[in-house]
Amino acid sequence: MEATVANRYEKLCSELRNRLESQEFMARHRQQECDFTRERKLTFPMLILMLINMLKRSLQDELDEMFRLFSGAEVAERCVTKSAFSQARQKLKHTAFIELNQLQVAHFYAHFESERWQGYRLLGIDGSLLDLPTHAATLEAFGSWGSRHGTQTAKARVSQLFDVLNHISVEGLLAPIAEGERHLAQQHLAHVGPGDLLLLDRGYPAFWLFLAIVACGADFCARLETHKWSAAQALIASGETDKVVTLSLCPTSRALCKAHGFECDTFTLRLVRVDLPSGEVEVLATSLHDAVRFPTACFAALYQQRWPIEEDYKQLKSQLEVENWSGLSPLAIRQDFYASLFTKNLAAILAHPAQPVVAQQTATRKYGYQVNMTNLLSKLKDTIVLLFSRNHIHSLLDALWQQMLLTIEPVRSDRSTPRKKSVQRRRFPSTYKPTR
Repeated sequence: MEATVANRYEKLCSELRNRLESQEFMARHRQQECDFTRERKLTFPMLILMLINMLKRSLQDELDEMFRLFSGAEVAERCVTKSAFSQARQKLKHTAFIELNQLQVAHFYAHFESERWQGYRLLGIDGSLLDLPTHAATLEAFGSWGSRHGTQTAKARVSQLFDVLNHISVEGLLAPIAEGERHLAQQHLAHVGPGDLLLLDRGYPAFWLFLAIVACGADFCARLETHKWSAAQALIASGETDKVVTLSLCPTSRALCKAHGFECDTFTLRLVRVDLPSGEVEVLATSLHDAVRFPTACFAALYQQRWPIEEDYKQLKSQLEVENWSGLSPLAIRQDFYASLFTKNLAAILAHPAQPVVAQQTATRKYGYQVNMTNLLSKLKDTIVLLFSRNHIHSLLDALWQQMLLTIEPVRSDRSTPRKKSVQRRRFPSTYKPTR
């Protein structure tokens, strides 16, 4: 590992560790002033380390193994019971993981060379649903999804502001299922500014949201639902591929804009037609009006850059098993979700400097190659505890670096597989945990 890369890693881990151990941080994220004031084996930092360590086995097994890591014992011993852990986590606000994630994201953009598209940071916004334990508390906190059989299943809505080129979750939100995706997208705009370009799927376009993005100094490229937008239908009917149009807002759209603080009667958009290999035609709406800098031909590839956010949800649900909750309460669910986001982002940041090395080493092969993130997440299990509990971590970082360079996978960007509409969801019964 190069010295500059090692220094970046060590500086990041040191900054996170210092924040984790600070009294001010603990004071901000404990439920009451008296919490974590007594001498306990399970301290405030250790509780957070426990939760970012991808808890998927039984709680007692996870606790025994974590304390074995600290003691160096050959066989895990009983130091803290799962009951003590469950009581301790009730004293911890989930906002601790949000702050730690914001800290590492800010560190990444300040100290690492991030990928950009024509000078823009490409940000995708997309949402998904998560299965929750169906209990009275979760149903009340997050809401339910009814089935045709009349049963109620607890679910939450999740939304991400995602850097699609660097695979960083700038912000994640866990919300009741009743909250709409556009409303959550508006909340993400607090992290958006000049130099950002937002990629939006067809469920997001609305004049008020476009105005909110432009008000931040950012730009957008969004897919329109052609059957809902007469301007998109007109573009397709005309045979044109690119057109700047000024649209008059209907009374409903004007009222929505006003409700969000915008007075607007007309809005100017650039519409771009994209013909897909399947024969389907899609229309993109964008605020990038400069046809010289942004020719028509670039938009098909630009919108395809949104795909990594879809893959990120797959990673969150499959590799990180975010729906395999370590607790049943709404607080435990929020802790698990934001802890998973932190761990996922840390893995992406660790892999970032390794990717150019992998690309250079595989330059003569048929396909491009990338770091295998599933393997990296597997190697981070337990190692992440040591990264934030030891003062000297160069050997740990070097071992992770070697694993990233050795375990790679091809990128076959030209493949196209039909999306399966009915996929059997993987379930995680809370009473049956894996042994490893």
